[in-house]
Amino acid sequence: MAEFSRPVTMRSSTTAYSTARNRPIGFYAGKAAFWLLVGLILLYTLFPFYWAVATSLKRSSDLFKTPVPYWPDPITLDNYRAVFRDDEFVVALRNSAIVSLSSVALALVVGSLAAYAIGRFNFRGKTPVMYLILSMTMFPAIAILGSLYDMIRWANAFNTLYALVFAYTTFTLPFMVWVLANFYRAMPAELEQAALVDGATPFRAFYQILLPLAAPGMATTGLLAFIASWNEFLFARTFTITPDARTVPVAIASFGGQTQFDLPWGTIMAASVVVTVPLILLVLLLQRKIISGLTAGAVKG
Repeated sequence: MAEFSRPVTMRSSTTAYSTARNRPIGFYAGKAAFWLLVGLILLYTLFPFYWAVATSLKRSSDLFKTPVPYWPDPITLDNYRAVFRDDEFVVALRNSAIVSLSSVALALVVGSLAAYAIGRFNFRGKTPVMYLILSMTMFPAIAILGSLYDMIRWANAFNTLYALVFAYTTFTLPFMVWVLANFYRAMPAELEQAALVDGATPFRAFYQILLPLAAPGMATTGLLAFIASWNEFLFARTFTITPDARTVPVAIASFGGQTQFDLPWGTIMAASVVVTVPLILLVLLLQRKIISGLTAGAVKG
């Protein structure tokens, strides 16, 4: 066996060498151009975050040096200490977590039930309802700001976290219903029929059979809704006026310096890094669910 394995290995390596040698110059030029484009895209997307981190680690006196230093020297954590010493920012972190998690949970509960009804049952007006739900995601936030403001003032919910949960659900729920309805529609009907034959009620079949299968879609839509709620500024700025009800974006925008015209860029960048890290960790923890959720239904059969 050893005598016959050596010629095969030599032949395969010789064939690979001759194949690589016969490839045209354009092949390698195309690969080089492709990786150059990938590098430029990564630089374009990662450099703003790198610059925020680098700025947050600089002293205030080093922020306006010329030529611009691209790495802090010396490194200081004073900006992060100032951020966590600010009681209003800590309260805003808590408020953002409460509002984002509550709006996502509410949208997932209501959206999964609505998506199940739309995706699994046939009823008159189903297509217009789907397009109506889709059209609700096309309105800019500023277009519904006035009506939401009137509703919130009518309900005596102004300057409360309930107002933000209600406002964020208005633009996360339609997206969840539209995406999850396609998930439920793509599931085999035999799964539900088998559960009904075994004596399960329709709700039990939905809860124990179909809902776990929709977990990738729920993880994907839930994460996107959480990011949208966590970073939202317009509604939070309009519906809250006191520090105890502000969320993180409004708290960062409210940072002030020692004078009227002074902007603490180092503190602002440190706060931005602090509020970005949880989003990065969530994406890393749920990346498998996200990938499977984005690719579900791409291949039929």
